Amino acid sequence: MQHFKSYENLLRQNKEWVAARNSEDPHFFKRLANLQRPEFLWIGCSDSRVPANQITGTNPGEVFVHRNIANMVVHTDMNLLSVLDYAVSILEVKHVILCGHYGCGGIRAAMDNKQYGIIDNWIRHIKDVHLLYTDELKKFKDERERERALVEYNVVEQVFNLSQTSIIQNSWQKRGGPWIHGWVYDVGDGLIKDLKVSMKENTNLPDIYKLKHH
Repeated sequence: MQHFKSYENLLRQNKEWVAARNSEDPHFFKRLANLQRPEFLWIGCSDSRVPANQITGTNPGEVFVHRNIANMVVHTDMNLLSVLDYAVSILEVKHVILCGHYGCGGIRAAMDNKQYGIIDNWIRHIKDVHLLYTDELKKFKDERERERALVEYNVVEQVFNLSQTSIIQNSWQKRGGPWIHGWVYDVGDGLIKDLKVSMKENTNLPDIYKLKHH
């Protein structure tokens, strides 16, 4: 019965939130219903501690969001690609933010050899990043620091994966945007770290990844 009570709390809290919003701005929901023009696409982790709007102080309607385990950009993931295409080609967002976070369970799982179930197939993509940065990770003697480093390396690689998509490259050619950014959120203090790996063109990509335009 207690579990059902917590579920009912969500509905009660929704009504309280609506009442508070209407009190602050009686036209908020009317505007929201008639317009969706976010400047940002957020690709983040499904972790319940990393909600895009709350940690960036943005309102509903300002950030288009896709979340999956460990904020991965997998080129065969039609869910991600559909969100990316809609955000970039239709909404024409100005920025795509790839945000990882320290203390990520997916990253942690990729650092050992345990089996977790069907998720092992997803985690294998993170293991690819681990393999790519094997030498760098060996320099960290402390396991926690090694894990935090892999979180950052993973974000860098997912930004790189984004830049390889035809969706992003065609948009760069067509309208000179969007920017792609790599961030890491620290659940321990609430602060976001900009990894300074922003991209707005494919100039720095190896030639094999540069796609020709029609």
